[in-house]
Amino acid sequence: MILRHFFRHLIVSPRLVTVPLLLASVLPYAQADDWPQWRGPQGNGVAPSGDYPTKFGEKENVLWKYELPGKGTSTPTISGDRIFMTSPIEGKDGVVCLNLKGKELWRKTLGPEGKGQREHRNGSTSNPSPVGDGTHIFAYFQSGRLASFTHAGEKQWEINLQEKYGKDTLWWPLGSSPVLTEKYVVVAVLHAGNSYLVACDKKTGNITWKSDRNYKTQTETDQAYTTPQLIDQDGRQVLVTWGADHLTAHDANSGKPVWSCGGFNPNDKAMWRVIASPALSDGIAAVPYGRTKFLAGVKLGGKGDITATHRLWERNGIGADCPSPVADKGRLYLLTDRGMIHCLDLKTGKDIWKEKLPRSSKSFFSSPVLAGDLLYCGREDGTLFCGKIGPEGFKLLHSATFEGGIVATPIPLDDKLYLRTTKSLYCFGD
Repeated sequence: MILRHFFRHLIVSPRLVTVPLLLASVLPYAQADDWPQWRGPQGNGVAPSGDYPTKFGEKENVLWKYELPGKGTSTPTISGDRIFMTSPIEGKDGVVCLNLKGKELWRKTLGPEGKGQREHRNGSTSNPSPVGDGTHIFAYFQSGRLASFTHAGEKQWEINLQEKYGKDTLWWPLGSSPVLTEKYVVVAVLHAGNSYLVACDKKTGNITWKSDRNYKTQTETDQAYTTPQLIDQDGRQVLVTWGADHLTAHDANSGKPVWSCGGFNPNDKAMWRVIASPALSDGIAAVPYGRTKFLAGVKLGGKGDITATHRLWERNGIGADCPSPVADKGRLYLLTDRGMIHCLDLKTGKDIWKEKLPRSSKSFFSSPVLAGDLLYCGREDGTLFCGKIGPEGFKLLHSATFEGGIVATPIPLDDKLYLRTTKSLYCFGD
C-alpha cells in the first residue's frame, strides 16, 4: 500500500477500435453490502451505490471512533455486521474485529512482527489489507505470516511464506495484499531473488500451487508492492499481476502463465520498482509506472507474449507512484502523489479534464475511491478530501484533517464512510 511508478509520449493505436469487452472483474464471494478487500467489492476502487457523507471531521458527522492498538496502514475489511483490521498488538501481528457500532468484539495475536530492510514513515508491519469471503478472514503480514480466522475469532490455520520460501528482500515495508479466488487465497511475492505467486487452500491453508514469476531487471526494478486482481477471461478466472516491468496473467486454478505484456522499461532503468496497482475496467488495464512519469493502456486478454499486439496507448509526464487509479464507465481517474486529479478517456488515454487539490508539502499515499459522482482522496497528513466529479471537471465539496496520517483507502459503504488513520478508525454518517 505504500509505493508506485513509469513511461513515454502519447501514442494512440489503431488497434484500439478492436478492444472487446471480454474481461470483467469477478469476485464470486462478494456481497453488495460488503467491502471484502483493499479496493472494494470488485477490487477496482469503485464503491456500491449509496447516499454518502460529504461533510465530516473530528466532531462532524462522527457516528463513532475507535482507537487502534498499534500503527497499521491496511484498509479494513467489512463483511456482514463485522469489521476486520490488521494491526500490530504489543509487538505481535494482530487482527481486530469490531461490530458496525465500533465496539471491539475480539482481538487475536500471532507471532512477533516482521522487520524489513528499511522502515518508512508511512509504513508498518501491517500494510497488507485483509480479505474476507463472508465466513472467514485472511490476513497477511510483513513477517510472512498468512492466517485464517472465522468471524468469531477462531484461528483456522497459519503458515509463514518466508520460512517456507525465503526471506522478503524488499527495500521497503511489504505492501501486497492477499486476494481470493473461489478456492484459494493467493499472495504475490515480487522482490529481488525468486518472485512468485502462491495459492493456499482457503479451508486448510495447504499450498495448492506456486508459480515462479521472474524477469531479468536492474537493481530494485524487480520489486513490487502491488496487489493482483482477479478477472474473468473468456470464462476462466485469471490473476492479473503488475511488477518487474511486466503485466501478467496466471490461471487462478493452476497458477500457469496465460499472457505477459512488457515494454514498460525500454531503457532498462534501475530502481523502477512499482507501488500503484493498475486500474482494470472495460477490458483495459491502465498501468502507472516509471516513478510518476508514465501511464499506459493495455488491452487485457490473449495468450503468450502480447506486448506487440495489446499495448493501446502511452502517456509521458503523467502518472502516480503510490495512489492506484480508478476506472469506471470508460473514464480513468488518476490521483498523483502531489494532488493533481487527471480524468482521461480509458480507451484512448486522452485528457478530458484535470484539477488540482489544495497545495501542500505532503503527498498522497492512499488510493482514491469513487462512490457515484463522489471522489474521496486521503493525504498523508491526515487530510481527507471529498469532491464531485462531472463531465467538465472536479468540484471540491469538503475537506477535514484528522489526527494521524491517512494511508488506508477510505470506505464508502451502506450510506456511511469509514476512514482509518494511523491512530483511529472513524465511521461517519449524516
